Amino acid sequence: MTATLPIPALLPTYAPYPFPLVRGEGDRVFDDQGQGWWDFYGGHCVCATGHSHPKVVKALAEQAATLLFYSAAAALPVRDEAAAKITAFAGMDSVFFCNSGAEANENALKLALLLTGRKTLGAFQGGWHGRTLLALSVTDDPKITEPFADQLVPCRRLPFGDLAALAAADFSDLAGVILEPIQSMAGIKTASRELFQALRAKCNASGTLLIFDEIQTGMGRLGTPFAAQLYGVRPDLITSAKGLASGVPMGALLMTAAVAAKLKGGDLGSTFGGGPLACAALLATVDVIAHEGLMSNAMAAAARLRKELVGSVVTEVVGEGLLLGLRSAHAAALKKHLLAHHLLVGGSGDASVLRLMPPLNVSDEALSALIAAIHAFLPEPT
Repeated sequence: MTATLPIPALLPTYAPYPFPLVRGEGDRVFDDQGQGWWDFYGGHCVCATGHSHPKVVKALAEQAATLLFYSAAAALPVRDEAAAKITAFAGMDSVFFCNSGAEANENALKLALLLTGRKTLGAFQGGWHGRTLLALSVTDDPKITEPFADQLVPCRRLPFGDLAALAAADFSDLAGVILEPIQSMAGIKTASRELFQALRAKCNASGTLLIFDEIQTGMGRLGTPFAAQLYGVRPDLITSAKGLASGVPMGALLMTAAVAAKLKGGDLGSTFGGGPLACAALLATVDVIAHEGLMSNAMAAAARLRKELVGSVVTEVVGEGLLLGLRSAHAAALKKHLLAHHLLVGGSGDASVLRLMPPLNVSDEALSALIAAIHAFLPEPT
């Protein structure tokens, strides 16, 4: 008789690090033995202001002691302040708060279908937008989309970065087009400023809503508040999450006044969206990013990595700001090497690209440790 293994209390949906984490500070996390690890993964691009930033911790503690929660059934000054702060930071007009990136994308796509009356969405090859049904409809990842193929909304996919294909595409029946300004999971793929501007013009001409999925590119990571400012394009909708509240679960659907004016009460809703704790964390996060030089630090760190990794096993540094990809023919072995040197980095859908998504206040000491470890790496002979 075969022994039946016990079902774990926590469903093992991810393969975790081979050690538990119990504490974080700045750009480092610590295991249960007190060992420190330089965090170039950032909890998957979440810890924008570093781990347990004192201003974020203080804001959370004060809010928790004042009002832990109330839903949108009541007006909350902290929610109103958060809305004003994030719309100004993003250069948008109105915001709907939710709880995650997938929820933000789901609502953005739902609004595109609702406001245009059209039945087809547009997206790009290599795009990754979440696991809810509308988000799955525009995500290019067959292993998670194929089991739900019969339930997904029709989606027309274009090659990412291809101006000629964009010019030839028919947008007349598209409710909305969604894209990550930098495709993260696909291997930190970028597109030209001209492509974003051409996409904006094409959406204007066809009445198609343009949606920027800035769940990873937003909150100062590219050296500007959002990628929309970097590329000089104002989309109709921007989705944000991950670094939005420094690790407190929060999502936001930012929109122009033209979109907001078409919505009525009940079109969107979320019990926990815009809760007091998340709003307090958002306010502290924006304050830290804006007033502690985190956007300039992101650019300086990226410039240093590009310069000092020349001549290493990394043949190219791709991306912008602190959403970077390290291209190497030995990426898998390099990732193991870095882990052995107490450096956390991420993989990607491109087996030759490792992702760096550290806190925006990543230190010179952390950068030195990463650069030295990469130069010390010796690939196995083939």
